[in-house]
Amino acid sequence: MLQIILASKSPRRKLLLSQLGLAFEVFPSNLNEDISESDPVKLVEQLALQKAEEVAKQCSNSLIIGADTVVVHSGEVLGKPKNEAEAAKMLKRLSGDNHSVYTGIAFVKTDKDRLIERTKSFYEQTNVQFSTLSAQEIKAYVKSGSPMDKAGAYGIQDDLGALFVERIEGDYYNVVGFPLNRFYRELKIFSPEFFLFSADD
Repeated sequence: MLQIILASKSPRRKLLLSQLGLAFEVFPSNLNEDISESDPVKLVEQLALQKAEEVAKQCSNSLIIGADTVVVHSGEVLGKPKNEAEAAKMLKRLSGDNHSVYTGIAFVKTDKDRLIERTKSFYEQTNVQFSTLSAQEIKAYVKSGSPMDKAGAYGIQDDLGALFVERIEGDYYNVVGFPLNRFYRELKIFSPEFFLFSADD
């Protein structure tokens, strides 16, 4: 049986992957994320694959899972804010408007010599509508520190960022950073041995 490795330090992705009941280890990638690519689909798939490939160098007989999430508003890619001022600027941009969240997922399979045998990458997109945010709300949220490790400077799942989201179209878990439904469907094809359901004889 292959060892499963999550190449991400995101506690949200770790929690979501744990929901599937799969045994896995976390080996975070140290890849320097370059978001100069303007096409969000290419960007998230490339970064997810690069993260998984970097970690693959350390892992034999493994299935490495890479992931990357960005927010796109008016055609511009928004990654994680570098500082509080940038976080506030992002939130002001998103206020009262819609944006899209793209998450790329990559699978990399290695052999006993840590050589890559196969790869697969894909993405999921979810559209999000924000309500209008006051300057006070933005300031308080930024001061909480929560936006600093999240694409687009907000989280939908476990903090006050959830209060800003008016509605979504698509996979909720994709906005969190790990589209569980698409992940599982692709995993069944890439590595059928991880199929989670079995019927009684």
